[in-house]
Amino acid sequence: MLFESDGWVAPRPSGGDRVDGYLFAYGHDYRAAIRAFYAISGNQPLLPRWALGNWWSRYYPYKADEYLALMDRFSAERVPLSVGVIDMDWHIVDVDPVHGSGWTGYSWNLQLIPDPDAFLTGLHDRDLKTTLNVHPADGIRSFEDGYQEIAQALGRDVSSGDPVAFDVTDREFLNVYFNVLHRRLEKQGVDFWWVDWQQGPYSRTLGIDPLWMLNHFHFLDNARDGRRPLTFSRFAGPGSHRYPVGFSGDTVVTWASLDFQPEFTATASNIGYGWWSHDIGGHIFGGKDDELATRWVQLGVFSPILRLHSSNNPFNTKEPWAFGSEARENMIEALRLRHRLMPYIYTMNVRAARGGEPLVQPIYWDHPKRDEAYSNRNEFRFGSELIVAPITTPRDTRTRLGHVLAWLPPGRHVDVFTGTVYDGDRHLWLHRSLKAVPVLAAEGAIVPLDAAAEPRNGGHNPTAIEVIIVVGADGTFELLEDDATGTAVDDVQFSHTPIAFSQRSGIIRIGPTSPVIPLAPITREWVLRFPALPKPKAVHVVIEGEEHAAEATDTDFYGTVVRLGPIPLDKKFTVDIGRDPKLVPTDATARIYPIVDDAQISFALKLSIWNVVTSDRPLTARIGQLRALGLDSVLLDAVLEYLVATHV
Repeated sequence: MLFESDGWVAPRPSGGDRVDGYLFAYGHDYRAAIRAFYAISGNQPLLPRWALGNWWSRYYPYKADEYLALMDRFSAERVPLSVGVIDMDWHIVDVDPVHGSGWTGYSWNLQLIPDPDAFLTGLHDRDLKTTLNVHPADGIRSFEDGYQEIAQALGRDVSSGDPVAFDVTDREFLNVYFNVLHRRLEKQGVDFWWVDWQQGPYSRTLGIDPLWMLNHFHFLDNARDGRRPLTFSRFAGPGSHRYPVGFSGDTVVTWASLDFQPEFTATASNIGYGWWSHDIGGHIFGGKDDELATRWVQLGVFSPILRLHSSNNPFNTKEPWAFGSEARENMIEALRLRHRLMPYIYTMNVRAARGGEPLVQPIYWDHPKRDEAYSNRNEFRFGSELIVAPITTPRDTRTRLGHVLAWLPPGRHVDVFTGTVYDGDRHLWLHRSLKAVPVLAAEGAIVPLDAAAEPRNGGHNPTAIEVIIVVGADGTFELLEDDATGTAVDDVQFSHTPIAFSQRSGIIRIGPTSPVIPLAPITREWVLRFPALPKPKAVHVVIEGEEHAAEATDTDFYGTVVRLGPIPLDKKFTVDIGRDPKLVPTDATARIYPIVDDAQISFALKLSIWNVVTSDRPLTARIGQLRALGLDSVLLDAVLEYLVATHV
């Protein structure tokens, strides 16, 4: 298939043995290979900011007031969303068999949604974007709204009632398909389309895949009038990264399905495909499992797109309040965290569009000559600053902890949730309660977050920023924001907020933000969080040459938080925490006590473990004594995790 000069497509001339071949000879430099691939196939586009928030999706025949009430329930529970997905029941599905099946449809089901305009306006009023699911394969049939207008526009005889066949290779049909059929619904408030093509790669023209055509032209059409485009469809082969977001298909509600997703997502970057949307929580089959649902949402937080999804089985749903209290609390916190991460994720979105760096990457991109980097298939890098080791298997019944074997790259790292400090260059079993999964940041890492504990719908530029700063090495980060205008990355005017940390001086330099864009707050509050750093003797804050007061407090993970009042965006400021600050190794006994206390074992064995842990014998001797107790392997590894965290 080739592009013609006017942007249309045509098959290659027949005959001959021509094959287009590309050799990527970059050895272990995987990033250089992907940049070269983007150079010949195009970069990933810049996603709208709202696409990076939480999506609600369910295959279910919602009534309009029922759907809006559900959105209000999420708001009442203070769970932010940014996209409301409407699956296929938005259109008429119960059709006369003479017309075929009800999968394809373009006419509102007025029994469910009697006033579509008001319904879509209601979603927009709640700061939610909307997409409708379409299966276009059956064309436009005579019962559809707009059938006569479409048929006449194509010069068809409407008297017979014959359907207007779907033909993606027909330029006239595709023009009407967008400018009449879809435009009518977009004028009512549809923001983008979920194109659910399932009929294979065949069309009337040899070599032209309907799915690729739909992805390409839906994406281009969505960019009209200067909008930032988005479509939601299936992978159509190499080059599909140009048309985000990808729908990976119906997932089964099992641990095996969850365990497959991290590697699948990370290795998609090896073909440049960086924006997968999975059915978070699973769609079909399986059974209810609070732990599985929670772990899946936690993986979703660190996935390219977080889209909750489930089937129309009344017992299979993903509302957090449909689960037990432990799962509910942790799912809600995870969904809030996703929106809190949007300053970081959006900056990585710009980085992906500009520099060929997908958001999620295999660990071996950073360490291509280390065999260990290839062995932990589910561990991945999430942006430039974080390493995620998701928990994708059920927790141990004795310790009641989830566990995962992680490879820690060389250097010193800290878990951003627990404040635990680890020395790297080794494998280590990591254990977590249902509250979190291991997320590690190396010395010098800088991660900006929305400082709001309960972010709003939509994922807008925040009025307060929290910055996680891991001391121990110099670090820099440039926070990128915009006013949501501009179609492509080169058309957008970004505001730049530099954040830099000097290990030698212990000074953090932030700002000024330049330029100050529309939709940006006039002032912004800042919170600086230093995990595993004890409270400094003094903290000095200087704003444009004038010293200001700051509040520094210890936190429950043995770190320090510095809170600053509102600071104008066009001002630069420094925070001095003292020269050469160091990460403080984790107090092993403080972390081990709750593990032993919660373990479902005899009190006598608990005491034996504790006596070994708290003895003053050398570490190697204590490890030997623990092994001699004959402990269950998971319990032993959970205790050893903290005993050896900073002892290599």
